[in-house]
Amino acid sequence: MSKQKLIIITGSPCVGKTTVTDKLFTSYENSAFFDGDWAWCVNPFSLDDPRLRNGDKTMSFALSNYLNSNFDYVFFSSVVVVDKAIREAILKDITAEDYSVLGFTLTCSEETLRERHKKRGDANECSFFWLHLKPYESDHVINTDNKSVQQIVDEMKAIIDHEGNYPQ
Repeated sequence: MSKQKLIIITGSPCVGKTTVTDKLFTSYENSAFFDGDWAWCVNPFSLDDPRLRNGDKTMSFALSNYLNSNFDYVFFSSVVVVDKAIREAILKDITAEDYSVLGFTLTCSEETLRERHKKRGDANECSFFWLHLKPYESDHVINTDNKSVQQIVDEMKAIIDHEGNYPQ
């Protein structure tokens, strides 16, 4: 492999980002996984809280460390990187050089999201806010309805492996 890959996986809470990313990253040797949602784990949570920018810096720092540690694949999962301004700010602050970025947005129906939210046991009301945001412009969009985790992983691996055969 010639270039390291930063693989970004985003989507609504309960869409399956963490589950899929965990299984996906273990299928690649010399890989790392950073769950960026933990960098935004604050109480009370508000998108308007300017302190969340510190979470963005934490994400950039962690991703820089993994890329500068010569992992071939760095998997980054977070709900917030569906937002163009947030994603670009995080990427801008990464100190590593000569890596490629490949993005995925996971999606599903409202019914599927409601079922997954209920299974997770989250006491909060199921929100469709993130589900209906427009995917990041260059992301591969994967609908997870009626698919097993392995099927989603296989679909993503086919894209990752295919794009790895071409200069970027």
